[in-house]
Amino acid sequence: MKKILFILAFTMISLASYAQEITTYYFIRHAEKQRQNPKDRNPHLNSDGYKRANAWKEVFKNIPLDAVYSTEYNRTKETAKPTADSKDLPILVYDPRKMYSEAFQHNTKGKKVLVVGHSNTTPMFVNKVLGKKVYEWIDDRNNANLYIVTIIDGKASSTILYVN
Repeated sequence: MKKILFILAFTMISLASYAQEITTYYFIRHAEKQRQNPKDRNPHLNSDGYKRANAWKEVFKNIPLDAVYSTEYNRTKETAKPTADSKDLPILVYDPRKMYSEAFQHNTKGKKVLVVGHSNTTPMFVNKVLGKKVYEWIDDRNNANLYIVTIIDGKASSTILYVN
């Protein structure tokens, strides 16, 4: 009996040492916005934008997200809404001036998280998670980039996809 307990304990300790904590972030820029009023700093999505927001929902359909984050702007929240609703998740607001804070890292560690931002904040956020500058600002006509950042046991890697 002692031998069986020893083997069981050894096996559990060995498995625990190989366990990896994986955090995955999915970063997207908001979908197409209304552009009629260039002075409007908080526009809503246009009809193409609503279509893209629903298309993002389909992209994430088989990904078990744990959280959805957005900036406070109409266009980011409207982009996040179809995906968040499909997962029965609230949209959590983050401040792009405090991106990748200790609290954000703590709250998202080991989870799968969608983050919706802007042409400048999305690549900046990705770079912050990676700990180095890899990505430039997104062209203003591009609403189709999907940045996937994976952190495995503290080591971050990324890829970028263009989802049309």
